[in-house]
Amino acid sequence: MSLEWVIRIITDNWAMFLRGAGVTLLIAFVGTVIGAAIGLLAGVIRTIPVPESGPKKVILKVVNIVLSIYIEFFRGTPMIVQAMVIYYGSAMAFGFDMNVMVAAFIVVSINTGAYMAEIVRGGIISIDKGQFEAAQAIGMNHVQTMWNVVMPQVIRNILPATGNHFIINIKDTSVLNVISVSELYFLTKSVAGNNFRYFESFFVACMIYFVMTFAVTKILRHFEKKLDGPESYTMVDAKAK
Repeated sequence: MSLEWVIRIITDNWAMFLRGAGVTLLIAFVGTVIGAAIGLLAGVIRTIPVPESGPKKVILKVVNIVLSIYIEFFRGTPMIVQAMVIYYGSAMAFGFDMNVMVAAFIVVSINTGAYMAEIVRGGIISIDKGQFEAAQAIGMNHVQTMWNVVMPQVIRNILPATGNHFIINIKDTSVLNVISVSELYFLTKSVAGNNFRYFESFFVACMIYFVMTFAVTKILRHFEKKLDGPESYTMVDAKAK
């Protein structure tokens, strides 16, 4: 590897690398936020108690089957294949000319949602059953229990997993080059194709990916510590006031 070539590549193509990194972060962020919302909704629905009889039982059974198919399909197939099916498949099957960025958001969002649904479901199941019983004892219904008691704990508990998935999405956006999304990997290929210095070009891209994931990791850990509160608490004597 030539350090001179690395510096030259950065100097000549910094704007292209910056644009690619920006697109990568945008897709990863939007996909993670929308995917987390999808996963949150799916996870909550899958934990709703199913009654023994009545139309509600049938509706919940059907919805759970649909959600199970969605989760298993998108967890069991590669994102690169999903991108090809959604972008090129929608054009061939339905004649729908989808924008590549829209396709990228859809692919990352639904893929993330499938994983987050299981993470949320696990987070809800991990809550002690006594809290559900206590909420019911004071007159809360299932929606009130989930909103006021369960979900604040679940969101805190799944925050590290959500952050990890954001980092994974930053790296996995590279597969979207198959549908010509101008993210970091796609633009790095263009840079390397122009100067034929593949090692140096992708070394620069590698460093950019590392900086992005490292920065996101530090930011997420900072927010986690903020949510945890101070490590030590000062006991206050109420009688002294």
